[in-house]
Amino acid sequence: MAGTGGRVATSESYTGHCSSTPGVSGRAEQTPRYTLGLLQTPHSSESAGAGCSGEGLAASRAAGTSAVKPVVSERGESYFGDKSSCVENANTLNLTSSSSMRGLNSTCVGKTPLSSGRSGCRSHTPLMGYSVTSSSAVSAHTVASVIVAVVEGRGLARGEVGMASIDLKNPEMILSQFADNTTYAKVITKLKILTPLEIIMSNTACDAGNTTKLFSLVTEHFKNVTFTTVQRKYFNETKGLEYIEQLCASEFSTIFMEVQSKYYCLAAAAALLKYVEFIQNAVYAPKSLKVRFQGSEKTAMIDSSSAQNLELVINNRDSRDGHTLLGVLNYTKTPGGSRRLRSNILEPLVDAETINTRLDCVQELLQDEELFFGLQAVISKFLDTEQLLSVLVQIPKQDTVKTAESKITNLIYLKHTLELVEPLKAALRSCNTQLLKAYYNSLEDTRFGIILEKITSVINDDTRYTKGCLSMRTQKCYAVKPNINEFLDIARRTYTEIVDDIAGMITQLAEKYNLPMKTSFSSARGFFIQMNADCSTLPNGQLPSEFTKITKIKNTYSFTSADLMKMNERCQESLREIYHMTYLIVCKLLNEIYEHIHCLYKLSDIVSMLDMLLSFAHACTLSDYVRPEFTDTLAIKQGWHPILEKIAMEKPVANNTYLTEGNNLVIITGPNMSGKSTYLKQIALCQIMAQIGSYVPAEYCSFRIAEQIFTRIGMDDDIETNASTFMKEMKEITYIIQNANDKSLIIIDELGRGTSAQEGVYTVCYTFPGTMSYRRFISQRGKLPF
Repeated sequence: MAGTGGRVATSESYTGHCSSTPGVSGRAEQTPRYTLGLLQTPHSSESAGAGCSGEGLAASRAAGTSAVKPVVSERGESYFGDKSSCVENANTLNLTSSSSMRGLNSTCVGKTPLSSGRSGCRSHTPLMGYSVTSSSAVSAHTVASVIVAVVEGRGLARGEVGMASIDLKNPEMILSQFADNTTYAKVITKLKILTPLEIIMSNTACDAGNTTKLFSLVTEHFKNVTFTTVQRKYFNETKGLEYIEQLCASEFSTIFMEVQSKYYCLAAAAALLKYVEFIQNAVYAPKSLKVRFQGSEKTAMIDSSSAQNLELVINNRDSRDGHTLLGVLNYTKTPGGSRRLRSNILEPLVDAETINTRLDCVQELLQDEELFFGLQAVISKFLDTEQLLSVLVQIPKQDTVKTAESKITNLIYLKHTLELVEPLKAALRSCNTQLLKAYYNSLEDTRFGIILEKITSVINDDTRYTKGCLSMRTQKCYAVKPNINEFLDIARRTYTEIVDDIAGMITQLAEKYNLPMKTSFSSARGFFIQMNADCSTLPNGQLPSEFTKITKIKNTYSFTSADLMKMNERCQESLREIYHMTYLIVCKLLNEIYEHIHCLYKLSDIVSMLDMLLSFAHACTLSDYVRPEFTDTLAIKQGWHPILEKIAMEKPVANNTYLTEGNNLVIITGPNMSGKSTYLKQIALCQIMAQIGSYVPAEYCSFRIAEQIFTRIGMDDDIETNASTFMKEMKEITYIIQNANDKSLIIIDELGRGTSAQEGVYTVCYTFPGTMSYRRFISQRGKLPF
């Protein structure tokens, strides 16, 4: 497609065939080869994502058009759980992807979603190739992995928005539907919280000359996110409900009652699942997904501007800096715990009973040292349970060596995870609070033991997760017990002999040249030779001529030889045979345990919540935080700024705050650099900490539950001209007035910036004409009245 004249072009169907893929109609029907989970899938010899030649794509781009072809099975079908939901090949998925759509005054450029050459777009790696890593190895937030579908009603239903999101590392689909106003504040806020990798919208939202306001606002706020448009027909609420019925795990079947009349989120779910199947080249197994409806009434709304002003999860000066509220509270040990903490900070709770239940847990963890350290020791051993579950419930459309290796790896991770259930139960056995007792009872689920028993009947008892690529390779090779498959035992003996021959050959070379050579291994090079030696000790300062691919870092030489490279090739061939035969055994095992595997959803929730609560308790041990109370008054005695404390490495000067229904507005004045902005931010941060179930930096604190938190914090770099700054402020204040209610916490720093004191007071009075009373506080540190 091509955009011209600053107009957004509509997407068009591409009906041409990819150059390396024959027509579906000309293919013979194939019998499914491997059984993965509960669904048999065809064995394909070619990569579905590589159907179009590079020349064809280049030509289409040069012509200003987009060549997009959907991924279909060799029968011309697209699987969604079972054959009854197959979509015929005639329904070609029309996709238009762009990371540079900028509202009305820009060009909508079409690109192939699976093309690695997309400007500004992230390529999608099939999930089957992922390995579940420990939290110490990788941050939970380094790579975005959430895909979101958004659709809005038309005509009289305009403003009713449906959303569906799924994390490629977590088999959970979240549905939302709500009415939004013309600012689309709720949509923007929810998307900011999700931090999507890609946003999917209907192609009718960016029709030439008729771009919707929602599309324009979303593309403006998410300039670095990939946008993909699909034909409106894929936003089908009937198909969405069918997919949910097929894919939703039985434990979460109550979702049907919640969403059956919420047409827009169902429509978004249909488009999302179809698109995920396309980019992942895989489908979710039947009854495998966790699906939940997330209403906006259960959490407080913090708009994206307020989250940025308060530096909740990202530091405004340096995005890599940990001086944020998330950085203050994040002592989690697992990626799941870190994700949950981030989500809670951006969407605090509004139910006082739930908050107090969390606070009870934190209090017990602080009072019971044995419980705290016992739980922390077990939780720190868990891997990314959510990502593990996501890999296990996905069914690849083709079987490759990488797929086989990944399945074997993740079965080992599953065994490792299940072996931690009993230690976790033991750590929780003596707990007293209601929530911790409920978690203990949930771990009594017999399915954990059933799955582990079936795994240990096939997998060696001493097979476990280890660090190091060679150690993990060894674990995968010898994972299956001997005497289960005779050919597998022979292949493993062959592999052992080759490895021994490599070690022996390097020993002989070391003796031949009288050099301190040793065997080393890397996933990229395989086996190679490494040697620590000074250049002067070598004959003529060089290695013998039979060694090649020589690299040197300081006094460490790395190199190989022609014979060693041949041995590596033989080793790889042997490994492929081992992985293939092990994969068949693993698939059969997964087929047996699959009906019980949904208990892992429960385990994932327990681990992430315990990790977050432990993190709250840990933060309390490093500073003098107190438990908050919830009343109809906001009262903070000797409170301080939590982020400032982390920056300064010492306790800041404390201040008091007091607001009641009769005195619900405070105007703070004072000289420059007296701490006014810090004081205002401190109030909002303490409010958020209280509502997520954390203790608060103060001597005493009481809060009224806030359903909405709005902040406008002035920054020095905001100063442009008095007129433009004043206009920007008025727009922000108008937004707050339109969305605030009697349960909102509103914090405004320097309203009327750049104006005289009288103009500023006039502006405040004009903006809040119905305020019951005013109090003027002089911001002198430590002297604010309580």
